[in-house]
Amino acid sequence: MAGMAGEGGGPRPPSVVDALIPMITLVVLIAGSLAVFGLDALDGPVQVALILCVMVAALVVMKNGHSWAEVEESSKRAVSSVTSAIFILLSVGALIGAWNLSGTIPTLVYYGIQVLSASWYYAACALICGIIAMSIGSSWTTAGTIGVGLVGIATMLDVSTAITAGAVISGAYLGDKLSPLSETTVLTAQLVKVDVYEHIKRQAWTSIPAFALGFVLFLVIGLTGPPGATEAETTSELTALSDIYWITPINLLPLVLLVYLSVRKAPAPLALMAAALFAGVLGCFTQPQVTQAFSDNPIKAVWQAMATGFQMSSGIQDIDQLLSRGGMVSMLLTLWLIIGAVTFGTILEEFGLINRLIDPLVKAAKGTGRLFLTVFASAFGLNVIAGDQYIALVLPARVFRAEFARRGLAPTNLSRLTADSGTVTSPLVPWNSCGAFMGAVLGVPTLAYLPFCFFNIFSPLLSVVYGFTGFKIERVEVPDGDTD
Repeated sequence: MAGMAGEGGGPRPPSVVDALIPMITLVVLIAGSLAVFGLDALDGPVQVALILCVMVAALVVMKNGHSWAEVEESSKRAVSSVTSAIFILLSVGALIGAWNLSGTIPTLVYYGIQVLSASWYYAACALICGIIAMSIGSSWTTAGTIGVGLVGIATMLDVSTAITAGAVISGAYLGDKLSPLSETTVLTAQLVKVDVYEHIKRQAWTSIPAFALGFVLFLVIGLTGPPGATEAETTSELTALSDIYWITPINLLPLVLLVYLSVRKAPAPLALMAAALFAGVLGCFTQPQVTQAFSDNPIKAVWQAMATGFQMSSGIQDIDQLLSRGGMVSMLLTLWLIIGAVTFGTILEEFGLINRLIDPLVKAAKGTGRLFLTVFASAFGLNVIAGDQYIALVLPARVFRAEFARRGLAPTNLSRLTADSGTVTSPLVPWNSCGAFMGAVLGVPTLAYLPFCFFNIFSPLLSVVYGFTGFKIERVEVPDGDTD
């Protein structure tokens, strides 16, 4: 097919039709999967749809003169770009299994039920996750550890796990955005060439109001919603937990180790795996009865919990559902989803299909408000199409940087806008690497928690509103020869 490029012999640039064909295929196949399978579509049908989209995109670029070898090389780069995410996902799966075996998650749930009330539970979840994420600089680690425990507490308190997941993600992404330890925060500042602390200050102008609005909504929902489990019901479940596990602050040592390693800037996969292994070894000594019931060999129990997950058969449905999960195996569907989505997005980016659609949008954005709206639409659209927040960050920052300078708009405007539009909206897309991760570790489908990610919805909206109103829009001198 490489010879179909034309008389010049070399590849030709894509047309608008070329760029639209893979996009339309994505919309049709994803929508069809959701229509036929509902929320179960993420258990395989959406993954198949994404792989088919990869093949369609490959056919388009080969029609334009590129070889299959080039497509393969692009696919290799796509997979290598998510190597860290793959290791994090597998490590989180291992950690959840090991922390259930060791009693770390049951202890978090036990103490959490005693401290947290159903009436203000959602607001507390958002605040707790915000503080933790700001301390360690990782929304993924926060959701995969503290978030898992908070969703477990929600199950025991008989409050909505979907709203709880929304609160966890809202807090996790607030902390991630405002932490100098966050790799996406540092990357965004570097892409736009601004100081990271100046970038964080400008992000606060949208992040803090967005989180405050979400916090109030979580309070209102909690105060006006169903009362949750009765004291007798929670007392019964707490008694059951303490009968199964030895509940002690010692069980929280794996969490302390994880926070310490994260603050010391240890690579996330290494920190997570170290916390998982430590928990497994600790559980052999602190929870001998649980370990023995799970497997006749302590070493086998730890390995099995990390590989295929922990299983509990207490006879109490809520407790068994809370604790019977985890393991690297539980992340394989999510990895399949991420690999398909990122490969599709990388092919579209590297062979010019995305730029073919974005360039006309840049030229059509005449005013500042429309320019801000275009950046948001591009970043969010890339989260949907490319399935990866890094593409949604890097490409708009690269494409719009010169246009912001030409119009006399300070680069801090673009850094804030790309973070609000690219990073924050990534967990709202089920097949995006972030959305897939959050759905997998929290055990709540992305489409179920999406309406309650108030911070993730309000933050980009405020950025766009600022663009139209001129509020907190900083200007610089226009370079010679350019006009606004």
